[in-house]
Amino acid sequence: MHTLKTVQKLPISLNEAWDFFSSPKNLKIITPPYMGFDITSGGENKMYAGQIITYIVKPVLGIPMEWVTEITHVQEPFYFVDEQRFGPYSLWHHKHFFKEIPGGVEMSDLVHYKIPLGLIGKIMNQIYIKNKLKEIFDYRYQTLENMFGKL
Repeated sequence: MHTLKTVQKLPISLNEAWDFFSSPKNLKIITPPYMGFDITSGGENKMYAGQIITYIVKPVLGIPMEWVTEITHVQEPFYFVDEQRFGPYSLWHHKHFFKEIPGGVEMSDLVHYKIPLGLIGKIMNQIYIKNKLKEIFDYRYQTLENMFGKL
């Protein structure tokens, strides 16, 4: 099992943060363009527990891959959890937390993930996957800072 944690502070209100992140259509905005991210179903509504969202992503060599997630927990405006139901990982559990702080909001992401293929998967994580995930979250961080400002 592997873990990725990020924290970002933005000069927006808790409600503004929630409104942006609880809309699945905004995922495309904060995902690097080379990922070819497109929601194919389930992204029309604001997030709710039990929501199934399907995507096409092109994470490696432009090869399309289907990814299906379920929003398993929602406590507006403080957190939500998405879990992979079908996709590239053996396990993907992503918690999104939002906390009001002086001057804005602190957002935290905690991802637990597991790569399939045993030893080969562990090696792939070390040489490629963990760096690619960091790159994706770094892109997100910079995009959000450009959109909302820096705190």
